[in-house]
Amino acid sequence: MKKVYSIVGARPQFVKAAVVAHAFAREAQAEHHLIHTGQHFDENMSDIFFSELEIPAPLHRLAVGGLSHGAMTGRMLEQVEDIFLKNRPDAVIVYGDTNSTLAGALAAVKLHIPVAHVEAGLRSKNRAMPEEINRIATDHVSDLLFAPNDTAVKQLLSEGLPASKVSNVGDVMFDACLRYAQGTGDDSILAALDVAPLGYTLATVHRAENTDSPDRLAGILEGFRRVGSPIVLPLHPRTRGKIEAFGLQVPPNVKLITPVGFRAMLELERHARCIATDSGGVQKEAFFMRKPCVTMRDETEWTELVQSGWNVLVGANSAFIADAIAGAAAPADWPAFYGDGDASGKIVAQVLALPALAR
Repeated sequence: MKKVYSIVGARPQFVKAAVVAHAFAREAQAEHHLIHTGQHFDENMSDIFFSELEIPAPLHRLAVGGLSHGAMTGRMLEQVEDIFLKNRPDAVIVYGDTNSTLAGALAAVKLHIPVAHVEAGLRSKNRAMPEEINRIATDHVSDLLFAPNDTAVKQLLSEGLPASKVSNVGDVMFDACLRYAQGTGDDSILAALDVAPLGYTLATVHRAENTDSPDRLAGILEGFRRVGSPIVLPLHPRTRGKIEAFGLQVPPNVKLITPVGFRAMLELERHARCIATDSGGVQKEAFFMRKPCVTMRDETEWTELVQSGWNVLVGANSAFIADAIAGAAAPADWPAFYGDGDASGKIVAQVLALPALAR
């Protein structure tokens, strides 16, 4: 039996790999297994996803987290390579732009194992972001490049990557939202937070560019304070630690909660008036749930969302943040930017057609 391994380590990757795993489960040609690098080691940001997304537990757990970028990537690379040498998968799938993505891709390509990159071709054009380096390097060593939209396809071709490697399959996160939003509908989380539907803003803050800067993090919190109305903030462990280290105060209108699972996040998104985030994945989730998005970054990979009016970039400027949240409104038009909801099926079909699996 042929073997395909998916490398995951962070919340968005668990969700993306879940729909791919379900698509593989419908096929008899190959076994599909997960390697969890441990990049997100908080139980609420890791284990809950595997149970609620109904995917098998990872075949291997590495517990490589909480380190500098270089140390984390290096240890992942060493340990993933060891797993590949012992188990010899026929193909490897990596997702997004984390250190886990790059480590998995490098370990595979150096052992001449075909690599497929899901969410290929995204660019922020900001090389100060470690994610930008991860995604560029991963694209240029991969054998299959699964782009989520036309913009990503054009970017890959502009970098000289061969068209034969590139496919616009749509976005696996759209697959996931369609699949898992069907099971939501329990608004008890709103009652527990004492907020009403459409009576709050949902926010997430975790990017290093924001959390590592006292000025930017303070600007974001001040922007939230100026909003005045309730803001629900599932607090990333990194962000919590930085708020404490910098001696910052969380405004009284901000309701802090621990990180939540994907289904609960979808429920919070579904009922929010708008969404404020620095996450690439949450920008798209906002769009899928038809909510206006305020992005607290200076640039975004999802330029079509800005151009269509579904997203606005505000950086960490407190006045811009407050004004954008207060004036947020969903456009009338909802373009089908990200495929038909079967990106995972298209990905599996192309992976199974690789010579290493087809023979």
